[in-house]
Amino acid sequence: MILFLLAYLGGVLTIVSPCILPVLPFVFARADRPFVRSGLPMLVGMAITFALIATLAAVGGGWAVQANEYGRYAAIVLLAAFGLILLFPALADMATRPLVQLGARLSETAQQREGGGSVWTSVLLGIATGLLWAPCAGPVLGLILTGAALQGASVHTTLLLVAYALGAATSLALALLVGGRIFAAMKRSLGVGEWIRRGLGVAVLAAVVVIALGLDTGFLTQVSVASTTSLEQGLLDKLHPQQAKPQPQQSMSLVMSGDQGGMMMMKNTKPGEMAKPALPVLGPMPPLDGAETWLNSPPLTAASLKGKVVLIDFWTYSCINCLRSIPYIEAWWEKYKDQGLVVIGVHAPEFAFEHDVDNVKKAIANLKITYPVAVDNNFAIWRAFDNEYWPAHYFVDAQGRIRHEHFGEGNYDESERIIQQLLAEAGDKHVAGGLVAVNASGAEAAADTHDVKSPETYIGYFRADNFASPGGEVHDASHDYSVTNPALNQWGLSGDWTVQMQRAVLNQKDGGIVYRFHARDLHLVLGPGKSDKPVRFRVTIDGAAPGVSHGVDVDAAGNGTVTGQRLYQLVRQSGSIEDRTFEIQFLDPGVEAYAFTFG
Repeated sequence: MILFLLAYLGGVLTIVSPCILPVLPFVFARADRPFVRSGLPMLVGMAITFALIATLAAVGGGWAVQANEYGRYAAIVLLAAFGLILLFPALADMATRPLVQLGARLSETAQQREGGGSVWTSVLLGIATGLLWAPCAGPVLGLILTGAALQGASVHTTLLLVAYALGAATSLALALLVGGRIFAAMKRSLGVGEWIRRGLGVAVLAAVVVIALGLDTGFLTQVSVASTTSLEQGLLDKLHPQQAKPQPQQSMSLVMSGDQGGMMMMKNTKPGEMAKPALPVLGPMPPLDGAETWLNSPPLTAASLKGKVVLIDFWTYSCINCLRSIPYIEAWWEKYKDQGLVVIGVHAPEFAFEHDVDNVKKAIANLKITYPVAVDNNFAIWRAFDNEYWPAHYFVDAQGRIRHEHFGEGNYDESERIIQQLLAEAGDKHVAGGLVAVNASGAEAAADTHDVKSPETYIGYFRADNFASPGGEVHDASHDYSVTNPALNQWGLSGDWTVQMQRAVLNQKDGGIVYRFHARDLHLVLGPGKSDKPVRFRVTIDGAAPGVSHGVDVDAAGNGTVTGQRLYQLVRQSGSIEDRTFEIQFLDPGVEAYAFTFG
């Protein structure tokens, strides 16, 4: 809330900037004119300018998501630049001169057209005002957008821009109301305004030094998220009151009974529901434009798929819920592709390494996926479907209409019957009957839902919970951790780690992670680090080698190697499921740890 207030005040105070002066006389001159033909069009023109700024912010946010690995360093450089601009007016003049000159020319054009009193003249003057306003507030907007860029374009970014624009509009409205009487007072305040700007510049540069030295405790995170999770969730709940939905871009978890650490609940189907003769029409299938590339297929379009039954599967290759769904989706593709079914896997990445197309290609090969896959690195298809889940399945009929949605894993029999029903509606009188039998192994095997009492747990500080090492996580700085005996669903680090937003990076060998869990399976998303050198590790359960309870990526003695950025199955218990203490010790430095999942 404080950040929104500061953004609003930043917009209000922008009117005292020197480069606003050329346009203010024209604004004041229109104070006595009809609001509908003069004031309102001017505000519309100004809104157009800020809409363009918001668009640039969205594009920049998308770039920051793709460059997630280096976003922190880019943010530090940008913050330093904005600090210098705030501190030295000459630099501000140089940086903003092109837009200021354009705004001045538009203002002059508007003045020359003054005789006609056209609405378009007022709109043009509003655009000129916005062009002059935006660069004058460049450092203020820059601070907002730089912090937001660390998390990409979001509701939070948009609301900050709206708060800033409202502040600027407030100043403009006051100018229209009071007219020239306040103009002289503004001129007198310019000196004070410049000192305020310079003080802010010093504060920003000091913050940059602290962040660059790793002495901060999450400054950029606070700037970028500012406790907006509850706000975004509230908006989602209002938009979709019929379902309890998780936070945007959060993977679906398993249905549980009682309170099991906050795991999400999947959509259930009442017995006999599939006996209904018809499925509702939920709307047209959105376009499939915007994918970075297509794998296993040339690009597909909604138009080219008319006449086909289409199953859209949103997934990402480190998501355990997605991995357990893939054997069924591949089986449906093989069974029904000659009868008119098209399956499209839309790969929408969660972690930075999942943006790497080569990593996606390796995952597709390892998972033996043969159906088309759209690499949706910019979340274009995700947004078109207004999707919020991994995995999410959308069933589209031959007329291009969405007829059913399913979020999360499970309910595979129901999903296959829907495919059969849509193929029959499309005119196939010989749709293959029966249901596929899938016997998956490894991480793709179905979870033991009755014994999962541990939640998905992120290691990066942005979404970390239940961290038990003394002193808590130190953000973005090397720190020597230790861990004692954690309680159920608590975890901790040992050794020299740097905890970042999405991951923790081991700086020296012999560091480890301990987790007290209750589940048959334990998985951990790991990567070998920037050097791409393999990292050896050893796993223990309650202090002993796992033996027959080892996962597919570990031998009976607990030995394994991190060779790529993916999900590793480290434990599959063979006996009774009880509370266990898992520990992984890395024998080489550089490993990156992202998230625990269970099954």
